[in-house]
Amino acid sequence: MPNILRSKCAIVGDSTVGKTAVTQMFISDGRNFPKNYNLTCGVELGIRTVSIPDTDDVVELFLYDSSGRDLYADYLPKYWHEPNMLLAVYDVTSQISLDSVGRWVSMVRNSIPVRGASNAPGVLFGNKTDLKERRTVSPKAGASLAERLGLQYFEGSAKENYGIEEPFYLLAHEWHKFITEKRAGFDLIT
Repeated sequence: MPNILRSKCAIVGDSTVGKTAVTQMFISDGRNFPKNYNLTCGVELGIRTVSIPDTDDVVELFLYDSSGRDLYADYLPKYWHEPNMLLAVYDVTSQISLDSVGRWVSMVRNSIPVRGASNAPGVLFGNKTDLKERRTVSPKAGASLAERLGLQYFEGSAKENYGIEEPFYLLAHEWHKFITEKRAGFDLIT
């Protein structure tokens, strides 16, 4: 019987950057690109488990696909209720979406309890790399922002199912590592 470690991941970014497509492609294991869907209202919850190699542990990711509309901004932290990690998504064809990332990351980090905010794993994901001719944000600009914000950087395309799993696997492994270290600390005390 595996040990199940649960984690809440807030997925944030401006409207139309592809947060829902990224989330749905990961949840469906790349089989279900949403060709027609409505803009997310508030938050939509998705769940997927990630097995941790060489252990009996499984990380169950609760993925909070969050609306990018300002109308819902005040309510998002209530939906997430103390997330453990974040995935900020931007569109590589939109400098404006990259410029907004800092605001989204701050919103998530401000909703994490102080004791965990500095340890919360996070990823910046540049989506829509399949639109090479329309690209306006360089990989270097995305990676630079990720570094300034203390996030890991990834790029990919939800439409092409390219680079989607890696950021989520990284987050699951980082969460597993964090929990394992906490357990070891508690074991030393008892």
